[in-house]
Amino acid sequence: MAEDLKSEFLTTKELAELLRIKERKVYDLAASGEIPCSRAMGKLLFPRRAVDAWLASHATGFEPRPAARRPNVFLGSHDPLLDWALRQSRAGLASFFDSSADGLERFARGEGVATGLHVHEVHEGGAETWNVKTVRARFAGEPVALVEWAWRGRGLILAQDSTILELADLAGRRVVPRQAEAGSQQFFDRLLAKAGLAADAVELTAPARSEADAALAVQQGKAEAAFGLRALARQHRLGFVSIAYERFDLLVDRRAWFEPEMQRLMSFCRTEAFAAKAKELGGYDLAGFGTVHFNGG
Repeated sequence: MAEDLKSEFLTTKELAELLRIKERKVYDLAASGEIPCSRAMGKLLFPRRAVDAWLASHATGFEPRPAARRPNVFLGSHDPLLDWALRQSRAGLASFFDSSADGLERFARGEGVATGLHVHEVHEGGAETWNVKTVRARFAGEPVALVEWAWRGRGLILAQDSTILELADLAGRRVVPRQAEAGSQQFFDRLLAKAGLAADAVELTAPARSEADAALAVQQGKAEAAFGLRALARQHRLGFVSIAYERFDLLVDRRAWFEPEMQRLMSFCRTEAFAAKAKELGGYDLAGFGTVHFNGG
């Protein structure tokens, strides 16, 4: 029953976040009767469907249509901690992980409620960022939010007895790449160029479609190195040379953020069990978890 109420009604704070206004303004709208609301136990509650209809009635320049509900699916790049949390929280969210670019395309088509990404961005003057520029260019006018998941350690996954100590040592070595649209592969290509290694300086195997497959290729001796996560190296008991930290974010549909499934996942991610799992996997910095880096129109 509590979950039904949470799904059907918005609190003052939730409505303020949805409309991107101050809570004081929400109280003013309610007091004037401009926005539909009800009062229970001294608190204002806003019926979700009535709020949707109110928003549609205030739209201009087009014939309002009810927004199609996105399926409860997580898209984008794979993250071991996120994958575990989706299962462990029992939030009712499925997943289809392929790559950052694939996730952005599918999210834009409405095929999921959120997508994980780690897109390395280089600005004029050499400044480096993660994800924000890419998301702003495509979703500036959309009701979405870019929320930080974690900083992740990334580097070279190696056999335990490997003599590879840095990127330059990859010259002439057999390396398993990721698919071209993967955020990790785009980042790796930039780092190789920065290290002075030409595209043909390393011997590439067939691409791995996931972080886990890349680590497994090294474990099975099919490649000498992979550019992957510290967490995967630890999981497969392989060697690891740290190269960089990257920020992994979640691009979330703002309406879906307030639904029970997403709220259940986020609540679980604030538990001691979640923090303990991140520590067990290794290579995660959760200090900025939940930080909003972009809020669309």
